[in-house]
Amino acid sequence: MKLSALHSFHIPVMGLAYTIDTPIKVAHFGISSVISIIEDNLVEKMRSHYFPSIGLPYVPITSKEADYRAKRITDYLNLVKAIVKQKIDTLKSSLFEAGSDLNKYFEMLPDHSLLKKEFSRLSDLKNQEEIELLESWLKNQIQPGCIDVNIMTKLDKNNLDELGNIVEDGSDAVAALRGYAKSNLTDSSVILSAGMNPRLFNYLEKLTAFDADRNGYFEKKIVIKVSDYRSALIQGKMLAKKGLWVSEFRIESGLNCGGHAFATDGYLIGPILQEFKDKKDELSKTLFELYNQSLLSKGKSGFDQPHGLKITVQGGIGTHAESELLNSYYGVDGTGWGTPFLLVPEATTVDQHTLHLLSKAKEQDVILSKNSPLGIRFHYLKGTTGEKEKLDRIAKGKPGSPCTEKFLVSNTEFTKEPICTASRVYQKRKIEHLQEQGLPEQEYKDQLQDVLDKECLCIGLSNAAVKEYKTVPFKKLDAVNICPGPNIAYFTEIVSLQKMIDHIYGRTNIIQQIDRPHMFVKELSLYVTYWSELLQEGKAFVDKRKQVYIQNFYENLIKGISYYRDLSSKVSEEFAELGSKINQNLDETEKHLTELLGSYMAKVSN
Repeated sequence: MKLSALHSFHIPVMGLAYTIDTPIKVAHFGISSVISIIEDNLVEKMRSHYFPSIGLPYVPITSKEADYRAKRITDYLNLVKAIVKQKIDTLKSSLFEAGSDLNKYFEMLPDHSLLKKEFSRLSDLKNQEEIELLESWLKNQIQPGCIDVNIMTKLDKNNLDELGNIVEDGSDAVAALRGYAKSNLTDSSVILSAGMNPRLFNYLEKLTAFDADRNGYFEKKIVIKVSDYRSALIQGKMLAKKGLWVSEFRIESGLNCGGHAFATDGYLIGPILQEFKDKKDELSKTLFELYNQSLLSKGKSGFDQPHGLKITVQGGIGTHAESELLNSYYGVDGTGWGTPFLLVPEATTVDQHTLHLLSKAKEQDVILSKNSPLGIRFHYLKGTTGEKEKLDRIAKGKPGSPCTEKFLVSNTEFTKEPICTASRVYQKRKIEHLQEQGLPEQEYKDQLQDVLDKECLCIGLSNAAVKEYKTVPFKKLDAVNICPGPNIAYFTEIVSLQKMIDHIYGRTNIIQQIDRPHMFVKELSLYVTYWSELLQEGKAFVDKRKQVYIQNFYENLIKGISYYRDLSSKVSEEFAELGSKINQNLDETEKHLTELLGSYMAKVSN
């Protein structure tokens, strides 16, 4: 049983390929990370790469096998664990030498770590027997970071058997969950993101893999990614009523994040964290009462007290000072550092062309696009081979992509079975439909652009691993797209794992841009931009509900600004830098918001 995390941060899931094998790269250093397991074809390609790499035969799990999706995932996760164990065993059998992985294991620990302090004593000892005793003790303390998995709950299309019947419990997300549940991972978590999925939650209830033992220990834990307290309470209660305990709520900024952006109604990360801080005990108590009642109603043994409940946060964190604020003032149990690790080849899998683009990216190169076929705003790096391929197809009069993976199928506008809005089939039909409508020129152009923006993500977010490991391509499609958060604009150096961790813990600084905005200020500016775009939409002037939404959004932003003013006067002297940065543009931002609202209301009244 793992006693406690060695590090105060984790590496969140990124794309499909970018963290697909991150545990293999970093878990033996005690660093926790998250794999996306929804794309089983990519998982199978990783099996084809890693089995030979450790001298074992690769036996394909083909799509003709029953429950092949779950089997691929189970086997890959077991393989990852086996490789990590080999690396841990190698560490324990190696010598303490300058530059060795064994030394790096302890050097990368936070400075307050007992293990690091004991490791530092080695250089002071003279007695050989004492040295050997301490070295032996240190090696016995070595433990891996967690191998966690992510399932985006909305990616849950039904799958059919050979007769065209829906496979029971065979949908994408459910099969992925089953694959994880059957794996031999321990001290591990499944992170459920993108909101509620009743079918997936119901399937969770059928499993025993997420039950606590009589001592309250979970081999596999449930983590919910949320954007606010209300979402945590609703989802936590829904699972608690099924006898399922949420071990962690992972708060992610609505807009200052990578990938899909689930904007809140103007609620900013600071006030959200404050609510979790103020209500954490209440949340735990509320969920525990429902959880225990459910266990007892099922004839199971209850517990005398709640299990552990962690609150962690991610999205836009970029400096040690920001991390310290989150840990010390808000009392979070950990932070997630995603986008910066895209520039750490020792930790993530990014092809060389895209890696170069990331290192050169400026603020204007990362856009909150409409490229996702799911219809959810999506952070996107311009200039990728995926974007070039899309534009080339449009120029040739053949917009849209071949749809081979079908994980993002959702549209039934022209077909009985759902299809992807980035697919060639959909875009051809949709453009023809628009041309028949006789729309005003500007409205036609706007709707056409919305169609053409959509881009294949299943393959684009997978191909970095295909390129790096030279596995069999997806139907000869090799373009890459990537979805970093806006934070990538402030990280310009491709660095080692050790240097990035030194940056996180304040032992060095790799950000060269001296005017980088504080994460709270950056998120606020993103929300202002997002809100101002809402004011330009046609519905904003005729739809009463839209108008109420815009007004409420504005009021929440104003409350957030007021909160940050108050925060800057409360934080201790060690966060003095925070006060100056947060107060720098709050007045200007509030004035700008008020002017925008006034102009909008004038147009509405006319």
